[in-house]
Amino acid sequence: MKNTPFTQKHIALGAKMAEFAGYNMPISYTGINDEHAAVRNNAGVFDVSHMGEFMLKGEHALDLIQRVTSNDASKLSDGQAQYSCLPNNKGGIVDDLIVYCLEKNKVYMLVVNASNIEKDWNWISGFNHQNVEMHNISDKTCLLAIQGPNATKILQPLVDTDIMNLKYYTFTKGVFAGVNNVLISATGYTGSGGVEIYFEDRDGAADKIWDAIFNAGGPQGLKPIGLGARDTLRLEMGYCLYGNDIDDTTSPLEAGLGWITKFTKDFTSRDIIEQQKADGITRKLVGFEMIDRGIPRHDYLIKDELGNTIGKVTSGTQAPSLGRAVGLGYVSMGEANIDNEIFIEIRNTPVKAKIVKVPFR
Repeated sequence: MKNTPFTQKHIALGAKMAEFAGYNMPISYTGINDEHAAVRNNAGVFDVSHMGEFMLKGEHALDLIQRVTSNDASKLSDGQAQYSCLPNNKGGIVDDLIVYCLEKNKVYMLVVNASNIEKDWNWISGFNHQNVEMHNISDKTCLLAIQGPNATKILQPLVDTDIMNLKYYTFTKGVFAGVNNVLISATGYTGSGGVEIYFEDRDGAADKIWDAIFNAGGPQGLKPIGLGARDTLRLEMGYCLYGNDIDDTTSPLEAGLGWITKFTKDFTSRDIIEQQKADGITRKLVGFEMIDRGIPRHDYLIKDELGNTIGKVTSGTQAPSLGRAVGLGYVSMGEANIDNEIFIEIRNTPVKAKIVKVPFR
């Protein structure tokens, strides 16, 4: 297993560690519910240095990004970021990602899922016919997500630029805790506000930044947060997790990602996805909440009142902020209406649920 520059910090804090995407990662420290509440109500720090980062440079960098992503990156100006996905040749999704515009038309950073770094690199490289300069900087890039309603207030004294008024999906670069060239982005995977910071671990930068964050935030209740709470937080918001809710077999339209699929440009599988839009999709990713007692889990069957299988659960949990169990799953279009009653098969027993809007909270 690989370690991040913060692995020893997690172990020293008593984190429950486990393998994730080839890395030794913290799953929880004081418990998922406690950590979840800390982020929703105050602030917490996630080590997500296992994520992948690619730099694309040159006069054809934007052309390559436009070719392989579904969203329109030409709309980005310096300091703006964009959620997007990489469609495959069959209308499915290679990965979802964030595109950062560092210098319009010339320099971009792509942030991809940890488990897909090699897959994504090979996929994008296969379309690089114009000698775009590509660098996989994943192994040398640290990424901390400081999330929660008080995150920017806690961090502001450590930064030489205004981050409290940083607009959603924009970013800035500056000095953070004495470390130069830190990218501070108003993005995240929790729905509770905050920032993500990217930096290279040179001259002890990782230790310096981690310690500064907790020296500033510890007295204000800032806590380290593991991947367990990261999952419950994102699920309450209805955010997709690659490998669960989206994958190579799900189209952006089925996953509710039509808003990041722009037919004003050419991209992989555009014709297939555009035809799906014209014909209408046959299944849809929906949110549901349990009416009767039971916790939905990945791959549980979804049935109608007659016992017919109409879909499958992709994610599910007992939502800490809500006090009830919720989930995401694909169901046939005829069953996808809000308030439609469905049944989740849990240990061979149909358990009542209903389709609801997301985010759940």
